[in-house]
Amino acid sequence: MPDSVPALDPRRWKALIFIALAQLMVVLDATIVNIALPSAQADLGISDGNRQWVITAYALAFGGLLLFGGRIADLWGRKRAFLVGLVGFAGASALGGAAVNTGVLLGSRALQGAFGALLAPAALSLLAVMFTDAKERAKAFGIYGAIAGGGGAVGLILGGFLTEYLDWRWTFFVNIPFAVIAAAGAYFVIREPEGSRNRSTLDIPGVVLSTLGLVALVYGFTRAESDGWTSSATLGLFVAAGVLLAAFALVESRVKAPLLPLRVVTERNRGGVYASLGLAVIAMFGLFLFLTYYLQIVKGYSPVRTGFAFLPMIAGMITGSTQIGARLMNRVPPRLLMAPGFLVAATGMLLLTRLEVGSDYTTLILPAQLLLGLGMGTAFMPAMSLATYGVQPRDAGVASAMVNTSQQVGGAIGTALLNTIAASATTAYATSHAAGATSPKALKLAAMVHGYTSAIWWAVGILLVSSAIAFTFITTRGQGGQKVAGSGDEGHPVEDEVTVPVLAH
Repeated sequence: MPDSVPALDPRRWKALIFIALAQLMVVLDATIVNIALPSAQADLGISDGNRQWVITAYALAFGGLLLFGGRIADLWGRKRAFLVGLVGFAGASALGGAAVNTGVLLGSRALQGAFGALLAPAALSLLAVMFTDAKERAKAFGIYGAIAGGGGAVGLILGGFLTEYLDWRWTFFVNIPFAVIAAAGAYFVIREPEGSRNRSTLDIPGVVLSTLGLVALVYGFTRAESDGWTSSATLGLFVAAGVLLAAFALVESRVKAPLLPLRVVTERNRGGVYASLGLAVIAMFGLFLFLTYYLQIVKGYSPVRTGFAFLPMIAGMITGSTQIGARLMNRVPPRLLMAPGFLVAATGMLLLTRLEVGSDYTTLILPAQLLLGLGMGTAFMPAMSLATYGVQPRDAGVASAMVNTSQQVGGAIGTALLNTIAASATTAYATSHAAGATSPKALKLAAMVHGYTSAIWWAVGILLVSSAIAFTFITTRGQGGQKVAGSGDEGHPVEDEVTVPVLAH
């Protein structure tokens, strides 16, 4: 299909700089506020009951609107969606930084999530349609994968600096220069390929059902963390999510222009990517939280020192993405990068099951982080590329949104699931060891660390399952030497083109 492949855009590498900058802003915003939250709570008088909503409002809006944002990018054009997302995200960040009460802060977080849901899939799908040469695509997605993987840890470092030396409000204001630079650069540099826009009508029932279903799912896990897994509210939300998402799948199989064409997710390789990536993120998000609390509460690290303690993981992710994943992606099958990558990450996670109150950072936490970073960076790189590879250009936005959806929903599930496991194990340990405790503080710290290691064992298991899914479901032999599938006639998707030209089984 040589006539359907567009010429290479001479400004694509400059465009990558601004796309990567925007992606970094969105990813680090998921964690930067975590470190600032205690200061913001004290300053605005946020109750303990409402504190979690600073995180949850962002996750609900982001996770619930991602598919809608991805399809809007396909309909409007990715460049336009990208610019609107950047401007909206900057405005929401300014509102959050200037918040005078709880309501304004929570509203700004929801707005950040909504504009992030437009921005993130537009950014990834721009890469998918601009980088069509296999070798260049590997390098571009290597950079993107390193940012997507390491941005959360960068957020912890930046959040620590801003909170400790300036003010919690700067964790919001810092997004504004990011957004302004990325928007100005994108406006002048990015040129979207001709014929890559989807001109079909918007699937309103699909938008409503997917948004409500994903919000119910994410909120269900959030309620499980606070109310317990068997509470009527938690179970009701899970049932509602199941019904809504089943109805969504039924609608998508019947409407003429679906919000999420089922061919995007039912193709074996992409389905394997979404599932394995979502599970891996469940393990990683919980770990970020546990290590942050362990270093600050148990080891007494400051916010800045805690942020720097995550540097080995960032270094590992960048090395895994750019030096291992990108170099080997066109030479070996993706599953032989993803499955071993998740296994290496599981090995790093396994080391952390040995955490004790007096554990040494250099001999235990540092090597564990290096293994986690290397493994996840190596696995993320081909995953990010394969998730959109072979999709028609008109479906690139929604395929990109599925990558972000699996990560966002995985993050929400991971935080709730592993937190609940840790809390239960902590309580059980404290109860069983109360009689022989030398001091209440020592018992509290020991119980806390026991809770973390109990949850980390689950994270090890989740990463092993993620590796097994990647090895079993991802059967394409490679991406080298082939191009992104072309589009069919305007408004009429060519279903056979989705995988046949690019995925060799």
